[in-house]
Amino acid sequence: MSIQLKRKRFYPVREALSKYLENYRRTFAIPVAYDDLHRFSQMFPLYDREGNDTLWKTVHYEPSIKADLTAKLIKVYSLLKTNDVRGSDHLTLERVDFCDFGNSRPFRVRIVNLFNDNYDHFYVKVPDASRIYGLELEHVLSPNRINYLANSDTLIEEHIAGVPGDVFIRDYFHRPETNRIRVAKEFVKFNERCFVRLLGDMRSYNYVIDITPDFEDAQYRVRAIDFDQQSYQGDRSMYLPQTFKENEEVVALCTARLNYQTMRQYQDEERTLIERRVQVAHQRLGALWEAMVPDEIAPEDHVTELREGLNNYHETTAFSACETMGQLVRMNLDVSLAKTAGE
Repeated sequence: MSIQLKRKRFYPVREALSKYLENYRRTFAIPVAYDDLHRFSQMFPLYDREGNDTLWKTVHYEPSIKADLTAKLIKVYSLLKTNDVRGSDHLTLERVDFCDFGNSRPFRVRIVNLFNDNYDHFYVKVPDASRIYGLELEHVLSPNRINYLANSDTLIEEHIAGVPGDVFIRDYFHRPETNRIRVAKEFVKFNERCFVRLLGDMRSYNYVIDITPDFEDAQYRVRAIDFDQQSYQGDRSMYLPQTFKENEEVVALCTARLNYQTMRQYQDEERTLIERRVQVAHQRLGALWEAMVPDEIAPEDHVTELREGLNNYHETTAFSACETMGQLVRMNLDVSLAKTAGE
């Protein structure tokens, strides 16, 4: 399955979501707005170590503009990491990159510690309600914690470290030290996580592989890094990473190395873990539903198409009364977890 998606519409952060963000300390007086970073005068292609075009462009600012942005972006970095603006004379802005390839047209900011030359990144993006809901659902329902700040003007996201999925498939997949069965297991679990919470478009370049050395072997975790397509598309298959052409080599591995019973076991394990997270975070999730369920975060025809697709997939009519994407996400979570409870 190879799909070219049109740029999606950005949905504003409305009052209910803004209140949620404030209650859970996701919003501050962010010193810089997304539009401020567009004051660059030049752009230069950014190449990787092998000389390949990364599709990012390094932007150049005039000295006075760069000085102003440096002070503001270092404050943003401090807010993101510490919830406070602290003394930061040892930090400097090394580089700002821009990507007009992605739907969110993000800026990537590199901050360097002058004491040890260690660097870190964060992203500055257009605020989009559906994307913010995706970040929150990842934080609540997945094994991964997500760090971000948002207001009506700007979205700041922490960098998520890992080997990009397409690079892992190309460079790591066939290495003798790669435990391919564990990779297959984690992809099945990732596929399940995405579908249960309706996170779409998880092609290989939209997730990373986090590799953790263990005492006998390496452990792997597949982590989403792009939440642009959280419950936006109408096509049900968009929420199943297994359907994308870019992932076909991993899917073939799963089919070759895992039998049906084993795959079902991993799916059940993942749903059980999600159910436990729902129980632990039920108050926060309830507050999220209050904002998300009535919110408009997708075209009406997408809601209609996905409603029918989920009814067919689950062989039920439970989705028929759902009129918004938020309702579909909530119902899909309930129906998916009920399957595990009933087995």
